[in-house]
Amino acid sequence: MSSSPVTTDEALHGAAAVVEDLEPRLLAMRREIHSHPELSWQEVETTNRIAAWLREVGLEPQMLPETTGLFVDVGDGPLVAGFRGDIDALPVTELTDLDYASQHPDVAHACGHDIHTTVMLGLALSLQRLHDERPHGLGGSVRIIFQPAEETMPGGALEVIRRGVLEPVPRVFALHADPRIDVETIGTRIGAITSAADVVRIEVTGRGGHTSRPHLTEDVVSALAHIATTAPSVLSRRVDVRSAVSLVWGQIQAGSAHNAIPSTGTLVGTMRVLDAEAWRGAGELLEEIIGQCAAPFGVDVALEHVRGVPPVNNAEAETMLLEECGRAMLGADAVELAPQSMGGEDFAWMTQERPGAMFRLGTRTPGGEDFDLHRGDYAPDERALAVGTKVMVATALRCLAAGPSGAFGRTS
Repeated sequence: MSSSPVTTDEALHGAAAVVEDLEPRLLAMRREIHSHPELSWQEVETTNRIAAWLREVGLEPQMLPETTGLFVDVGDGPLVAGFRGDIDALPVTELTDLDYASQHPDVAHACGHDIHTTVMLGLALSLQRLHDERPHGLGGSVRIIFQPAEETMPGGALEVIRRGVLEPVPRVFALHADPRIDVETIGTRIGAITSAADVVRIEVTGRGGHTSRPHLTEDVVSALAHIATTAPSVLSRRVDVRSAVSLVWGQIQAGSAHNAIPSTGTLVGTMRVLDAEAWRGAGELLEEIIGQCAAPFGVDVALEHVRGVPPVNNAEAETMLLEECGRAMLGADAVELAPQSMGGEDFAWMTQERPGAMFRLGTRTPGGEDFDLHRGDYAPDERALAVGTKVMVATALRCLAAGPSGAFGRTS
C-alpha cells in the first residue's frame, strides 16, 4: 500500500512541528492537572477543565452521562480509531517539593495519569490544528476518550464500554508512563503487556479466648498466618507455571491484645496472572485452596474474590503501527521491547472489545533518579509530554490514511 500524503516524511515532520509549538501549552496543562488531582469517580474538576480546554480550540466534547469523564471526536467523516487516556489520581501523599505539587491532601498523580491526560489533550489540539490547516481536513475522524476511575477494580473502562463510547471505534490505542524507560524512548510488546489483577479478601472467624488455652479456641491468628504463607505456594503449584500466577498479601489484621486470641481476622491482597485463560479459572481454584488451608484450624472462612481486569492484549498490527510511528517520530533506536508487567490496567477491557495496543512511555531522565509508579515522590521527565503526543499524532494520521478497516502501510 502506498503512503498517503498525510503520512509522508514531510507530513510527519510538519505534525511534529505542530506538537513542538504546542509543548509550552501542554506543559502548563499537565502542571495544572497535577496540582489538582482527584480520586476515581470524583474527577469533576478535572473533567470540566479538560472540556474547557477542548472548547477553546473549537471542539465539542461530550460528557459521559451520570459520571465523570468525557470524549471528543476530532476531524470529520468516519471514525478510524479511538485513543484513551485515564484521568484519575491515587490516594497517595505527594512527597515532592515541586511548585505545582498536589494541592489536595493525600491525593496525588503518582501513577502518571496527568501525563496520559495531557498527551491526549496534545493529540486533540494537534489534530484539530492539522484539520484546520488542510484544505480537505483530516479525511476522517478519531475519538479521544478521557476515562475516569482506572485505579478502581474492575475499572472505569467498563463504564465507557457500557455507555457505547467504543461502539463506532474500529481500533483503540493507549499509553502508560514508565519510569524504568528513558525519556524519548517507548516500549512495546505484542500480546499481553500487563497482567490480570484481582482483589482477594479473606475473613476468618472462630471462638476466641485466652492465649494460655489455645486448645479451647479456634485460633484465628494461626489460621490467617497459615493461609498467608501456604496459599500462594499451593496456588503456584496448581496453575501452569507459564501463567506466572502471583498471590501477594498487602494487609493482615487480627486482634488487639497480646494475651487474647481474637474471634475475627482479615487478610487482603492481590492475585495476578499473566495468562488470560488461566486467570478465568483461577477463582474457583483459589476458593478450594483457601478452604483447604483453613480446614485444620476449625475456623469459618469467607472469601471475597473481586474480579479486576484481564491482561492488556496488544494486537500485532496495532503494535507494529505504534513501533513504526515511534521510529518515524523519535528515531530508529527509540523503540524497545517492554517486559510484561505484573501490574493491572483496565484498558484491557477495551482490547477485549476492539483490536488495540498500549505502549510504555519513557519518563526517566537519563542518568537521573530512578522512581517507581504509585510512589509519592514520582517526578517524571516532562519531555515525555511531547514524545507521547508525537507518537499518538503519527498513529492517528496513519489510521486516517488507512481508513476504518484498511491495512496499514509504512510511514516512509
